Amino acid sequence: MPSKQKKTKTVIVVSGPPGSGSTTVAKALAKRLRLRYFVPGKLHKKLSKSKKESEAALETWRTKKGRSKKTHKERDKLQIKEAKKGRIVICGKLSIHFLRELSDYKIWLDVPLKVRGRRTAKRDGISVKKAMEEIRERQRIERRGWKRIYGFDYFYQKKIADLVIDSSELTLKQTVNKILKFIKSKKSSKN
Repeated sequence: MPSKQKKTKTVIVVSGPPGSGSTTVAKALAKRLRLRYFVPGKLHKKLSKSKKESEAALETWRTKKGRSKKTHKERDKLQIKEAKKGRIVICGKLSIHFLRELSDYKIWLDVPLKVRGRRTAKRDGISVKKAMEEIRERQRIERRGWKRIYGFDYFYQKKIADLVIDSSELTLKQTVNKILKFIKSKKSSKN
Protein backbone atom coordinates (compact mmCIF):
# COMPACT_ATOMS: atom_id res chain seq x y z
CA MET A 1 0.00 0.00 0.00
CA PRO A 2 1.18 3.54 -0.61
CA SER A 3 2.58 5.24 2.44
CA LYS A 4 0.40 7.81 4.26
CA GLN A 5 3.43 9.50 5.79
CA LYS A 6 3.98 13.26 5.84
CA LYS A 7 5.62 14.69 2.71
CA THR A 8 9.29 15.55 2.89
CA LYS A 9 11.16 18.29 1.11
CA THR A 10 11.39 17.93 -2.71
CA VAL A 11 10.50 14.45 -3.85
CA ILE A 12 10.03 14.18 -7.61
CA VAL A 13 8.87 10.97 -9.24
CA VAL A 14 9.36 10.25 -12.94
CA SER A 15 7.74 7.26 -14.61
CA GLY A 16 6.42 6.00 -17.91
CA PRO A 17 6.27 2.97 -20.15
CA PRO A 18 9.44 1.17 -21.30
CA GLY A 19 11.55 3.28 -23.65
CA SER A 20 9.84 6.55 -22.72
CA GLY A 21 13.10 8.09 -21.50
CA SER A 22 12.13 8.24 -17.84
CA THR A 23 15.61 7.20 -16.66
CA THR A 24 17.38 9.77 -18.85
CA VAL A 25 14.95 12.54 -17.90
CA ALA A 26 15.09 11.72 -14.17
CA LYS A 27 18.91 11.72 -14.16
CA ALA A 28 19.05 15.06 -15.98
CA LEU A 29 16.41 16.56 -13.68
CA ALA A 30 18.28 15.41 -10.58
CA LYS A 31 21.49 16.90 -11.92
CA ARG A 32 19.85 20.25 -12.77
CA LEU A 33 18.22 20.48 -9.34
CA ARG A 34 21.22 19.05 -7.47
CA LEU A 35 19.08 16.34 -5.95
CA ARG A 36 19.84 12.71 -5.24
CA TYR A 37 18.80 10.19 -7.88
CA PHE A 38 17.38 6.74 -7.21
CA VAL A 39 16.06 3.90 -9.40
CA PRO A 40 14.22 1.11 -7.54
CA GLY A 41 14.41 -1.10 -10.65
CA LYS A 42 18.21 -1.34 -10.61
CA LEU A 43 17.67 -4.85 -9.32
CA HIS A 44 17.00 -6.17 -12.81
CA LYS A 45 20.45 -5.01 -13.90
CA LYS A 46 22.02 -6.94 -11.00
CA LEU A 47 20.04 -10.10 -11.76
CA SER A 48 20.77 -10.01 -15.50
CA LYS A 49 23.77 -10.77 -17.63
CA SER A 50 22.58 -8.32 -20.30
CA LYS A 51 23.94 -4.81 -20.59
CA LYS A 52 20.86 -3.60 -22.50
CA GLU A 53 18.04 -2.15 -20.39
CA SER A 54 15.14 -3.83 -22.19
CA GLU A 55 16.81 -7.25 -22.31
CA ALA A 56 17.79 -7.03 -18.64
CA ALA A 57 14.21 -6.22 -17.63
CA LEU A 58 12.80 -9.13 -19.64
CA GLU A 59 15.46 -11.51 -18.37
CA THR A 60 14.71 -10.55 -14.77
CA TRP A 61 10.95 -11.13 -15.09
CA ARG A 62 11.75 -14.61 -16.38
CA THR A 63 13.67 -15.51 -13.20
CA LYS A 64 12.03 -16.77 -10.03
CA LYS A 65 13.48 -13.87 -8.03
CA GLY A 66 12.28 -11.35 -10.64
CA ARG A 67 8.69 -12.64 -10.32
CA SER A 68 8.83 -12.87 -6.53
CA LYS A 69 6.37 -10.77 -4.52
CA LYS A 70 9.01 -10.54 -1.80
CA THR A 71 11.56 -9.02 -4.20
CA HIS A 72 9.08 -6.41 -5.39
CA LYS A 73 7.89 -5.56 -1.88
CA GLU A 74 11.51 -5.03 -0.77
CA ARG A 75 12.02 -2.67 -3.71
CA ASP A 76 8.86 -0.76 -2.75
CA LYS A 77 10.01 -0.37 0.87
CA LEU A 78 13.39 0.87 -0.32
CA GLN A 79 11.93 3.59 -2.53
CA ILE A 80 9.61 4.71 0.28
CA LYS A 81 12.61 4.88 2.63
CA GLU A 82 14.57 6.98 0.10
CA ALA A 83 11.59 9.29 -0.52
CA LYS A 84 11.23 9.95 3.20
CA LYS A 85 14.80 11.28 3.25
CA GLY A 86 13.77 13.91 0.67
CA ARG A 87 15.80 15.92 -1.83
CA ILE A 88 15.52 13.20 -4.47
CA VAL A 89 14.34 12.33 -7.96
CA ILE A 90 13.04 8.76 -8.11
CA CYS A 91 12.60 6.97 -11.40
CA GLY A 92 10.50 3.84 -11.11
CA LYS A 93 7.78 2.08 -13.04
CA LEU A 94 5.52 1.92 -9.94
CA SER A 95 6.83 4.98 -8.11
CA ILE A 96 3.89 7.28 -8.82
CA HIS A 97 1.61 4.74 -7.14
CA PHE A 98 3.80 3.96 -4.15
CA LEU A 99 4.99 7.50 -3.52
CA ARG A 100 1.85 9.46 -4.30
CA GLU A 101 1.56 10.65 -0.68
CA LEU A 102 5.30 11.31 -0.28
CA SER A 103 6.04 13.00 -3.59
CA ASP A 104 5.73 16.68 -4.37
CA TYR A 105 5.62 16.16 -8.15
CA LYS A 106 4.59 13.09 -10.13
CA ILE A 107 5.63 13.10 -13.80
CA TRP A 108 4.47 10.53 -16.38
CA LEU A 109 6.23 10.43 -19.75
CA ASP A 110 3.65 9.37 -22.31
CA VAL A 111 5.50 8.60 -25.53
CA PRO A 112 4.03 6.65 -28.48
CA LEU A 113 5.42 3.15 -29.11
CA LYS A 114 6.99 4.08 -32.48
CA VAL A 115 9.01 6.87 -30.89
CA ARG A 116 10.03 4.65 -27.97
CA GLY A 117 11.09 2.01 -30.49
CA ARG A 118 13.27 4.46 -32.43
CA ARG A 119 14.90 5.75 -29.26
CA THR A 120 15.53 2.26 -27.87
CA ALA A 121 16.92 1.07 -31.22
CA LYS A 122 19.38 3.96 -31.27
CA ARG A 123 20.41 3.42 -27.64
CA ASP A 124 20.82 -0.36 -27.91
CA GLY A 125 22.15 -0.53 -31.48
CA ILE A 126 19.31 -2.73 -32.75
CA SER A 127 16.64 -2.39 -35.43
CA VAL A 128 13.52 -0.36 -34.71
CA LYS A 129 11.42 -3.46 -35.38
CA LYS A 130 13.35 -5.50 -32.80
CA ALA A 131 13.20 -2.63 -30.30
CA MET A 132 9.44 -2.34 -30.68
CA GLU A 133 9.03 -6.11 -30.26
CA GLU A 134 11.11 -6.01 -27.06
CA ILE A 135 9.15 -3.05 -25.71
CA ARG A 136 5.80 -4.74 -26.45
CA GLU A 137 7.00 -7.94 -24.78
CA ARG A 138 8.36 -6.07 -21.75
CA GLN A 139 5.12 -4.11 -21.34
CA ARG A 140 3.07 -7.29 -21.60
CA ILE A 141 5.18 -9.12 -19.02
CA GLU A 142 5.40 -6.16 -16.63
CA ARG A 143 1.69 -5.38 -16.81
CA ARG A 144 0.73 -9.02 -16.24
CA GLY A 145 3.33 -9.49 -13.47
CA TRP A 146 2.46 -6.37 -11.53
CA LYS A 147 -1.26 -7.02 -11.97
CA ARG A 148 -0.68 -10.45 -10.35
CA ILE A 149 1.47 -9.01 -7.52
CA TYR A 150 -0.37 -5.74 -6.81
CA GLY A 151 -3.77 -6.06 -8.47
CA PHE A 152 -3.47 -3.02 -10.77
CA ASP A 153 -2.21 -2.08 -14.23
CA TYR A 154 0.69 0.31 -13.78
CA PHE A 155 -0.40 2.39 -16.79
CA TYR A 156 -3.18 3.80 -14.56
CA GLN A 157 -0.50 6.03 -13.00
CA LYS A 158 -0.84 8.35 -15.98
CA LYS A 159 -4.23 9.34 -14.51
CA ILE A 160 -2.83 10.29 -11.10
CA ALA A 161 0.32 12.04 -12.34
CA ASP A 162 0.59 15.79 -11.76
CA LEU A 163 2.10 16.29 -15.21
CA VAL A 164 1.88 14.09 -18.32
CA ILE A 165 4.38 14.87 -21.07
CA ASP A 166 4.57 13.52 -24.60
CA SER A 167 8.23 14.21 -25.30
CA SER A 168 8.11 12.80 -28.85
CA GLU A 169 9.04 16.12 -30.38
CA LEU A 170 11.11 17.42 -27.47
CA THR A 171 14.80 17.19 -26.79
CA LEU A 172 16.00 16.07 -23.37
CA LYS A 173 16.72 19.68 -22.43
CA GLN A 174 13.24 20.80 -23.55
CA THR A 175 11.60 17.99 -21.57
CA VAL A 176 13.54 18.86 -18.42
CA ASN A 177 12.78 22.56 -18.90
CA LYS A 178 9.06 21.78 -19.25
CA ILE A 179 9.17 19.87 -15.95
CA LEU A 180 11.10 22.68 -14.24
CA LYS A 181 8.58 25.23 -15.51
CA PHE A 182 5.75 23.09 -14.12
CA ILE A 183 7.50 22.77 -10.73
CA LYS A 184 8.11 26.51 -10.59
CA SER A 185 4.45 27.25 -11.40
CA LYS A 186 3.26 24.80 -8.70
CA LYS A 187 5.62 26.36 -6.14
CA SER A 188 4.45 29.89 -6.95
CA SER A 189 0.77 28.87 -6.74
CA LYS A 190 1.41 27.47 -3.23
CA ASN A 191 2.81 30.80 -2.04
